[in-house]
Parts: sequence; C-alpha cells; structure tokens
Amino acid sequence: MIAIKRLVEEPYASVICYPRVSNSELKKRLTELERLGIEALEFNGPKQVLDVHVLGKGCVGIVALAYRERAKVALKIRRIDANRSRMQQEAEMLRKANLERVGPQLLGVSEDFLLMQFIDGELLPEWLERQRSSLKVRKVLRDVLAQCWRLDMAALDHGELSHAPKHVIVDVKNRPFIVDFETASISRKPSNLTSICQFLFMSGIAEKVSEKIGEKDKKMIREALRGYKRFRSADNFRKVLETCGL
Repeated sequence: MIAIKRLVEEPYASVICYPRVSNSELKKRLTELERLGIEALEFNGPKQVLDVHVLGKGCVGIVALAYRERAKVALKIRRIDANRSRMQQEAEMLRKANLERVGPQLLGVSEDFLLMQFIDGELLPEWLERQRSSLKVRKVLRDVLAQCWRLDMAALDHGELSHAPKHVIVDVKNRPFIVDFETASISRKPSNLTSICQFLFMSGIAEKVSEKIGEKDKKMIREALRGYKRFRSADNFRKVLETCGL
C-alpha cells in the first residue's frame, strides 16, 4: 500500500501522470486525490504499467486499487494522452447507469480521476470457464441481459457490448456488473441488449456459453432481437430471454 505522500516517488509518479510526468501536473493530481479523500493506492492487479501492477489499462485511463476511509475503491486515472480533458462525461454516464441499478457505484469525480465501487471478482469469460452449474450461469446471464434492457429503456448506450470480454465483471457473490462507461452516450440509439446477445450467443464467447447452458437456435435469437429492435416492450424482452434459454 502506497500512501499519497509517496506518490511523488517513481515509478508511482509516472503511473499517476502516465505516459508523461511533470512536476506541475503531478502536484495538481495529488491535490485532486486529496480532495477525493484518497488515502493510499495499492498497486496490484492483472495488468502492468511501467512494471507496476494495476487493475486495468485502456486508451482513456488506468484503473488502480485505492483506499478511502480504509475501504477499497476503484480509481480511474485519466491518461495525459487521453482523447478527453476531463472525466466528468464518463462520470455522468455512470451516474445515469446507476439510476438503473447498473454499473459500479459512482463515488466521486474530478478533472483527472473517477472514483468507483471496487468490484472484487472476475471478468465474465474467466468466471464462465470454471462454472459447473448451468442454473447459476443462466441466472447471471439473465441478470446481464436485464441490465442491458434497463439501459436501453433509459436511452443510454454503453457502446462496447458487442465485444465485451472486459466489460462484465462477476463478483464473489455471483453478481454481474457492467463496467467501463467511457464511450457511453445518450445521443445515439441504444443497442445494449442486441449487442450483448451477439457477444454471448452468436460470436464472442458463444461457444463457451453453449457448453454451459446448451446450444441455442441463433436464427430464433436473431428473429427475437429484430422484434425487440422494432418495439422495445417487456413482452419482446421476455421473448429474447426465452429464445436465449434464460
């Protein structure tokens, strides 16, 4: 665990200001962390940045484990070379998702940081790999589809669910969370349910899903999704669930 005052040291400073550190930027960012109530960071996780372990790394930010009031939280650090100058837009999209009971809880935001609930779990493909109970798999997948339906009803498009190996985490209580709303939008037509169904049942991890809950008729799923796209009703959503075997 690295206290805030030690983040001026390397290689931590270069992670906080990845990929180009400067004294002025580092000072500004440390002030932001203090205002967010961050006490320390723990560099641990499956990804690496400058030989430092983190939870995740993307085009916009690096996600690290942090502590606030002694509780674990997820901290998304805006990259210096990101295609945006602030984290507020992503925070607003996550806030809207939270209203629909979707996503990790938004805990705070500043110009360069997004503070969220830490989800202690596995990415969906890894979780699915070790499951032996088809009932448990069906329950989790049904929950994922229901979350996507609620996002559709809220006119919030996640934007990356047709290829979602890193966008669904299943926690230690087998609760799925859709994560990473950095490309989410309310200005385009939402396609969350159709996108996640494509990933789960037609491409992506379809073979792995079939191994766990049995082969599904892709033609029937496509037809159900076409009906749903024409009219996003509860009845049409239920038809999608039925054709997917959920």
